[in-house]
Amino acid sequence: MSGSRPVIGLTTYLQKAQTGVWDVRASFLPAIYFEGVGLAGGISVLLPPQTVDVAIAERVLDGLDGLIVTGGRDVDPASYGQPPHPATDEANEDNRLRDAWEFELLSGAIRRGLPILGICRGAQVVNVALGGTLHQHLPEVVGHSDHQKGNAVFSTSSIRTVPGTRLAALIGESSDAQCYHHQAIDRLGEGLIVSAQDSDGVIEAVETPGDNFLLAVQWHPEERLDDLRLFAALVEAAAAYSREKVTA
Repeated sequence: MSGSRPVIGLTTYLQKAQTGVWDVRASFLPAIYFEGVGLAGGISVLLPPQTVDVAIAERVLDGLDGLIVTGGRDVDPASYGQPPHPATDEANEDNRLRDAWEFELLSGAIRRGLPILGICRGAQVVNVALGGTLHQHLPEVVGHSDHQKGNAVFSTSSIRTVPGTRLAALIGESSDAQCYHHQAIDRLGEGLIVSAQDSDGVIEAVETPGDNFLLAVQWHPEERLDDLRLFAALVEAAAAYSREKVTA
């Protein structure tokens, strides 16, 4: 029944968007993200970037059973103590607002033990929120641009999971992943462990050990909705979280 389905919050873009005769600042998210949540048995709510206030973020989190930090533009390198690389997206006001909003949501979600899934940029946000850093332009690290070919064309990357991790239990020893990123995790954030890498040694997934569900992947699982394992795992964890809230 729909009443027993967990509510999953998904962060959104904030940037100029065109539709018909309109060209305006807009908060939006590709439908494929919330289609994945729905197919996995969850209810989606979108979380537009807004004024960063602890009380506002806490009130939003009160209504959620799980959180997905979605893809998008580069995280402002000032948030991890680096000057911007020439290839890094400009940190304009909208980008900084989104960064700050997601950092606040993550801080509250982690304190609560709210189940969290990070996707692409979301994995980078998770890492930076926990004190980690990023490689700002991956081609300079690995010597090629295969992780982001451009023109909205996803590349397929073969990833191998780390034995004993939550991710390995979910998807097995290896998997093909749909990638579109020119940045990646460098120094790990506090409390995170690596749960997958690709053949170049690029960190493709991180998680926290223990019972609380915090998993973040550098690829785009929403691009393969014939494989709902990550969405299903989050929804299952969110359902358990919801039951615990009711009985607490």
